[in-house]
Amino acid sequence: MIRQKSTYPLQPPRERGTWRAFALAALMHVLLGFFLYHGIHWQNSTPAGAEAELWTAVPDLSTPRPAPPPAPVAPAPPVQDEQADIALQEKKRKQEEAAREAQLAEQQRQQLQAQQEADAKRQQQLAAQQAEMAAALKKQQQLQQQQQAQKLKQQQLAEQQKQDQLKKQQEQQQAQADAQQKAEADKAAKAKAAAQAEAAKKLDQERRQRLAALQGMAGGEGSTGNGLAKSGTGSGAGGTATSPGYAEKVQRRVRPNIVWAGDTQGLETVVSVRCAPTGTLLSATVTRGSGNSQWDDAALRAVQRSDPMPQDTNGKTPASFTITLRPAG
Repeated sequence: MIRQKSTYPLQPPRERGTWRAFALAALMHVLLGFFLYHGIHWQNSTPAGAEAELWTAVPDLSTPRPAPPPAPVAPAPPVQDEQADIALQEKKRKQEEAAREAQLAEQQRQQLQAQQEADAKRQQQLAAQQAEMAAALKKQQQLQQQQQAQKLKQQQLAEQQKQDQLKKQQEQQQAQADAQQKAEADKAAKAKAAAQAEAAKKLDQERRQRLAALQGMAGGEGSTGNGLAKSGTGSGAGGTATSPGYAEKVQRRVRPNIVWAGDTQGLETVVSVRCAPTGTLLSATVTRGSGNSQWDDAALRAVQRSDPMPQDTNGKTPASFTITLRPAG
């Protein structure tokens, strides 16, 4: 237990035998007073008178008379012994008082030391309690921080899971949309391809019909004509209805479209063409090659680039004719 500091002043402890000491001191004072009284009274007493008779006589000078004996001296009172006793008692009293004061001072010192030790112990206990409280508070704060960190981590994990789930849903929706879009695109492509195939089929049928009609109108293959091209020479042949200058017209149409930078030695290609009356090129094929496929391709491209073919003097293009192409030497 922590002793509370007393509000009362320090009091010396009661000694045993105090009343006995007071009684002895009083007795000594009474005896001292008795001896002093009798010693003073004895000194002040009047000595008893002595009676003497006087006789007148003639002294005998022949014989000397003896001297009278000295008067007895009364013994002095024991004043010095009493004073020594008083001094001794006073010295003893002072020693006892000094001892009591020393004992009281020692008791006060011990009490002060005990109080200081109690205060120091109380301070240590208070510091230990404060340290324990601080440690408990720090531990509680750390526990709260750990709980908050764990809670935040759980929230972040839940948020991450939510975002992952949302992202997965978005990816699924995007995949479904892409699949649907792809299906629609495939469907549209198929529909477009079907439409294009149908249109191509229809166009091919119309071309076949027109070609058949033109073939019915054609009167056969006719004469040939020669002419120069930009990068080679060529000759064209028309039907019986072609005019003498039609070959020159074909030459002027095809010659600018010939592009050839290779060898020109011994190359000659014959291209057979079929045209509509309006000059539209219906077909162009190599009927006789030169042995050089690159030159044959260049000659065929020149004919295809010449679409439409020129019309004759009658306002119509021959249905079919051949064009002989040779590179310029």
